[in-house]
Amino acid sequence: MTNLVFITGEIGINHNGDISIAKQLIDVAKNSGCNAVKFQKRTIDKVYSKEILDSPRESIWGTTTREQKLGLEFEKNEYDEIDSYCKKLEIEWFASSWDIESQLFLRQYDLSHNKIASAMLTNHELLNVVAEEKKHTFIATGMSTMEEISKAIKIFKNNDCPFELMHTNSSYPMKLEEANLKCITTLQNEFHCDVGYSGHEVNSYICCIISATLGASSIERHITLSRALPGSDQSASLEQSGLERMVRDVRRVESVLGDGIKRIWDSEVPVMKKLRTF
Repeated sequence: MTNLVFITGEIGINHNGDISIAKQLIDVAKNSGCNAVKFQKRTIDKVYSKEILDSPRESIWGTTTREQKLGLEFEKNEYDEIDSYCKKLEIEWFASSWDIESQLFLRQYDLSHNKIASAMLTNHELLNVVAEEKKHTFIATGMSTMEEISKAIKIFKNNDCPFELMHTNSSYPMKLEEANLKCITTLQNEFHCDVGYSGHEVNSYICCIISATLGASSIERHITLSRALPGSDQSASLEQSGLERMVRDVRRVESVLGDGIKRIWDSEVPVMKKLRTF
């Protein structure tokens, strides 16, 4: 059976600026059966103000927000390694860019997908740059209104760029009672497009499984080597054992949902012959 749900292991910034951790996380995603891994690319001086970057922030990289943000960013050498390593393992990779410079940087790699982060949904200049590439794009819809989503969709349609929406809640970690998974159906009905799910819940993947039963076309889940590692996204991520179970159960959902075509199965024939006497 063809896998219907495209599953992405979101590494994001959980590599903590260490390429060896990034490679271990790629291994985790590959061994768990993910279709792809995803990173985040930022030009920090474009994304954050000087005031924010110069503000105090204690981290393993230093005492300012600037040092912390710089410590989490990969540059060309690291992305060259990621590109080569993913090709070797035969797993796809892509990244969400948070600014135009980062999106132009990603163009040097032969990537099949793009991603619009929820925070960037209203950055129409960036959306146009992404859409003009005409690569299949995952558009996250956290902290967004239906009107904002509609405007973003219009940009991709005007550029004849394939896309799908991703229902998500942008809080880290997300409270389960705020998942509102019925929005997957709402978005499907309103915009007549594929809709996936991006999860940030703690120590759980139940929302991913329910999303699959609701017809999610893709699932993205943050992954980590250990939730005890420093970093804002680590606690809302799945470790390898959880990721393996999630992928397994999503594939089981695909199998039990079937294709919707009513048929008499071979296993039913003996029963039918025995019980249907009229």
